[in-house]
Amino acid sequence: MSNAAITNQDELRQRLAGRGFEVTQATLSRDIRDLHLVKGRDGYALANGGDDSDEDEMPPVADVLAGFGLRVRQAQNLLVLGTTLGGAQPVAAAIDQAGMPQVVGTIAGDDTVLLVCPDNKQAAQLRELLARMIG
Repeated sequence: MSNAAITNQDELRQRLAGRGFEVTQATLSRDIRDLHLVKGRDGYALANGGDDSDEDEMPPVADVLAGFGLRVRQAQNLLVLGTTLGGAQPVAAAIDQAGMPQVVGTIAGDDTVLLVCPDNKQAAQLRELLARMIG
């Protein structure tokens, strides 16, 4: 087995299977979230460099979006945020924990997060902010 960085969930799932651990994509996404792993340019890593002092704290939204976010589109007071495969859950969790006043709630699939905003104006402001975070 190679010790090279694991850059996506499917690669991680395949490596685990090669070692005798059969896991589903949903389980893997949940475990990645529970372990507070973030995906960066070099693959998955522990948030905050592995410092467990704030064990229940999620990484900042900007960090999560830099690793998982692809695009954000507005449809009136709704935002549709596209992510990498398996990235929607950690993005939604980070947004929920951040307590952004422009977000009434989130719904996450596998690669898409739906954000509900109170009105079109706040949705537009949040879309611009998220787009900057995505880069």
